[in-house]
Amino acid sequence: MGCRWLRKAKELLFNQGFPTPRGVFYLITTTLLSLLLPLSFLLLATLSGAQFYLKSLNYILHQPLPYIFNLALHVNPCVLYFLVSIVTMATLIHGLMGKAALSSDSWSSWSSKTSFHLYIAWILLSAFQFCIGLGIEGSIVAGVYDFESSFGGERSLISRVIFLFGLHETTQVWSRFVVRPVVDTTVYGVARKERWIERVAAATSLGLMWWWRLRDEVETLVVMTQVKREQLLDVGLADFVGWWLYYLTVTIGMVRVIKGVMWVFMISLCRRRPTQISQVESGDDNDDKV
Repeated sequence: MGCRWLRKAKELLFNQGFPTPRGVFYLITTTLLSLLLPLSFLLLATLSGAQFYLKSLNYILHQPLPYIFNLALHVNPCVLYFLVSIVTMATLIHGLMGKAALSSDSWSSWSSKTSFHLYIAWILLSAFQFCIGLGIEGSIVAGVYDFESSFGGERSLISRVIFLFGLHETTQVWSRFVVRPVVDTTVYGVARKERWIERVAAATSLGLMWWWRLRDEVETLVVMTQVKREQLLDVGLADFVGWWLYYLTVTIGMVRVIKGVMWVFMISLCRRRPTQISQVESGDDNDDKV
């Protein structure tokens, strides 16, 4: 029995093609590029907190800001907010429409034949990489990570978990519709079927990033508006968009939870019906015998 299961596991692993160098490179590339979306949330929260502290401490009057940080602090978040809003809204629409038939395989096979979608995917991926690289470089130059990022007013555990579900769903849509078509055509030249190990690697990486820093930093997006109102500061458009993105992601998580509960209910209902039918048939057979 043990040898048979071991043989099946080896066949499954080697059929995925990941022991090859190209397969390993593909797995690492798709995983890292999939993390661009949660890294965008982390960067937006960090820049939002840094901008608040710089204004409250009058940092600009005492020390001139580096040009790269000035660019990353004022121009970069606007573009990144717009890009993250596109992906988040697409995820919410996709979740509400409930198009289960639009799987990664069908989408990948269609996108491999449509150059227009590949151009859009390349543009989005390049824009995300440029904005995140610029934001991280500017943050390191100005020493943003030295600021205390706690603003109080932490969300409840349920709210955090639902947000994590929504962020995972958004990351999946980002990886399925943008990352994988680009990597597929670059590495293999054709669309490939999504493997289970890719999903496990992406979910594990997101969980590690969430536990490392994202779970605490991302709440800055929703707390910032409350802090500025309490201190009688102007709430800008970027603060409102950050607040909106946070609760939009929570809504995506709620939709996923509701769908999961409905799926479990339908599975349990379908299992009950065959049992009831078999009981009725057995009762009819007993009556015929009598």
